[in-house]
Amino acid sequence: MTGAYIHIPFCEHICYYCDFNKVFLAGQPVDDYVDCLLQEMRLVTAAHPEKTIDTLYVGGGTPTTLTPAQLDRLLTGMQEILPFTGQEFTFEANPNDLLTTDKLAVLHAHGVNRLSIGVQSFNDDVLKKIGRIHRSADVYTAIANARKVGFENISIDLIFRLPGQSMADFTDSLDKAIALDLPHYSTYSLILERKTVFYNLMRQGKLHLPSEDVEADMYELALEKFAAAGRPQYEISNFARPGYESQHNLTYWRNDNYFGFGAGASGYLGKERYQNFGPIQQYLTPLHEGHVPVLQRHVLPRSEQIEEEMFLGLRTVAGVDKARFAAKFGLPMAELYGTTIAELVARGLLAEDEQHIHLTRRGEFMGNEVFQAFLLDDET
Repeated sequence: MTGAYIHIPFCEHICYYCDFNKVFLAGQPVDDYVDCLLQEMRLVTAAHPEKTIDTLYVGGGTPTTLTPAQLDRLLTGMQEILPFTGQEFTFEANPNDLLTTDKLAVLHAHGVNRLSIGVQSFNDDVLKKIGRIHRSADVYTAIANARKVGFENISIDLIFRLPGQSMADFTDSLDKAIALDLPHYSTYSLILERKTVFYNLMRQGKLHLPSEDVEADMYELALEKFAAAGRPQYEISNFARPGYESQHNLTYWRNDNYFGFGAGASGYLGKERYQNFGPIQQYLTPLHEGHVPVLQRHVLPRSEQIEEEMFLGLRTVAGVDKARFAAKFGLPMAELYGTTIAELVARGLLAEDEQHIHLTRRGEFMGNEVFQAFLLDDET
């Protein structure tokens, strides 16, 4: 499968934990950006006529900061340019952008069939502390509007280990999320990224987070509650009713190819990873001149391809498929990793059967240590 990620970098407000490529919406050349984004799609897809696109994902930033007219312009252009097979088309949204149905109607009319809504918490005090501008009541309005327009495949994100978040708070957010009876949920532990408000507060000793033990308890609780609600885990941070797993994200975890369009977006085509310029003007300038806005390219040596196959595949509950690995790299997994796998199995971090290797529950909590064990030297 091949996916395509489209990046919209504009936000009305910058959340305190976010390190994605984003800018304040006010004063930005949004219409020019949309036109250049479509120009990039023309240039890149023309250079890869052999590729069809199975999944589309529009993320940000906040894609729903675009006006209905801008959304219509973007989506009309995408339909004309991209060789999309129509399988899964996801659009990220903030609840406060869906308080009316006008933007939702545009998305639905253009074939968007999956929404990913950033909720993060149902506690309004916690939402204020993390810099979100929506409130819990907005979530209910947004989802009701989405269903009214015709969306069924809806996912929401929750974050745990947030400042001021207690176990009771997170339990309440989980219960309220599950009560919405959505087909898909994602939940992530807060990561302190450089160049964020929270990172700076942490450096100043002013950020007070739940302990690592509480963080582990929160994750364990999410696993239990989603499983009990019929949304089993299929990836470290993702849970879905069977048949509603995110096909686009599975493209990443299966180490398949994907296009990356937009400022700061990354792509993976053939054996090459590439990244676009992030600053808006640096992204727009080459496109005005008819050139792709690529900042850097990296052809992956075989060792990196193999490492990524392991790191990404082990994030999924299904794990890494031995037959797929052998077909892709021309040798059995055991030839490279037999001793490593045996040691990790003995430590209770991996499980192995004839077809797959996958993380155990204990291994999920020690994922970085497991992944590090699969590093290779460059001569492999």
